[in-house]
Amino acid sequence: MVPPHIIKKIKRIHIKSSRTVNTIMAGQYKSVFRGTGIEFEEVRDYSPGDDVKAIDWKVSARLGKPFIKLYREERESIVVLLIDMSASLQFGSHFDQKLEKAAEIASVLAFNAVRNDDKVGALFFTERVEKYIPPKKGSSHVWRVIKEIFTFSPEGQGTDVSLALEYLSKVSKKKTLTFIISDFMTAPFENNLKTLRQKHEIIGVMVKDPADDRLPEKGLITINDMESGKTVLLDASDTKTRDWYADQSMAWRNRAREYFSRAKSDMVHIGTDESVSDALTRYFKYREKRLR
Repeated sequence: MVPPHIIKKIKRIHIKSSRTVNTIMAGQYKSVFRGTGIEFEEVRDYSPGDDVKAIDWKVSARLGKPFIKLYREERESIVVLLIDMSASLQFGSHFDQKLEKAAEIASVLAFNAVRNDDKVGALFFTERVEKYIPPKKGSSHVWRVIKEIFTFSPEGQGTDVSLALEYLSKVSKKKTLTFIISDFMTAPFENNLKTLRQKHEIIGVMVKDPADDRLPEKGLITINDMESGKTVLLDASDTKTRDWYADQSMAWRNRAREYFSRAKSDMVHIGTDESVSDALTRYFKYREKRLR
């Protein structure tokens, strides 16, 4: 049985995301992500002005006159959401937990895909692959993904993005539009990202909390690493200590950004104190402008 307060969260995010997609973001996803490629449809007689690169030389040789190949754009995309379920996503300072924000992000992306008649799948991961939900269509499938985020109990605590990418490469034979939703507190994953990027479109969505970057100025405080279970005592009143903490946080965030940049992939940053619809709308507009 799912506790009532969890059901309430799921319904709230489900309704909010659906409303966002149908009003604020209506049509934006479709204008940015137009399908995964082209597929062969038929051949026809060559006409003057046709691109000679489209000539089907085998058919032309067999029939004694030139024919060209016709293709049509694949309108249906396969969207896969790689969702970080590690312990660090359970953190939140003054606003939503990062996991709740990740659920909202996944919901908005899934509703956009379903509205465009795309299939949506999800892969939950920690330092292991926890669960894979094959791509399907329909709003009921979106409900299942959101429900799983809040009710699934992962076995792992840490984060390994590279393992999730490796698993996706094995189960996804067709090109996918993949969103990695994580705080990216993980071991290096650049090589796996570059390998998968050769076939799939990959977009990183970094979920962050304001407290990820700074310590409260409250004297001695205990910092708990939720993934390793280790605790560290820090003097938050000391400027050098606060600067060191901020530098460490910035370092792992910059590393993830560099991985995506070198793999020629996009990354979006969304804080627990930010609007998901606003952040994704800005990204969609940026991407649409870049593709013109």
